[in-house]
Amino acid sequence: MPKFSLIAFAALFGLAIATPAAFAQADDDDDDDAPQAQTQEQPKVTRASKNVPELILGSKDDNFTVNQKDFELVAGQGYRWKITSAGGLEYKFFTDLFRNVWMNQIVINDLEVHMNGAPAWLEFDAAGTINVQFTAVRPGEYTWSVPDLADKGMSGKIIIK
Repeated sequence: MPKFSLIAFAALFGLAIATPAAFAQADDDDDDDAPQAQTQEQPKVTRASKNVPELILGSKDDNFTVNQKDFELVAGQGYRWKITSAGGLEYKFFTDLFRNVWMNQIVINDLEVHMNGAPAWLEFDAAGTINVQFTAVRPGEYTWSVPDLADKGMSGKIIIK
């Protein structure tokens, strides 16, 4: 038993001597003149899906209006996005975002569409809402538009940070 105590004491003593040397490294800061990096606080990613502000295409008064053009999302976060047609035209909604997210489902009138890939576009032949559920996975800047009406202001961008 005394031999074991001697080995344990030697190991403890060795740790005590080695630890101050490691802390000395932390005190050696050669970049005192370097500017401090600005860190923007990222919104916290949660397990629950968050709602993206609803996108409304057209209105009763103006077929070419949209309620919001730009959207900001966080990579790794799940989202629910309602896209609504409220105007009197047929709208073909296209975005390159769908090719850069993990699609969960598309819901139309409480009917769910589950798929292994992204849709090419969403088409509104009449007024109504399509709810898209996805997880943002690839940071970047993406665009959305109603291709034939983009020159009338029906376009915007989606940024994933």
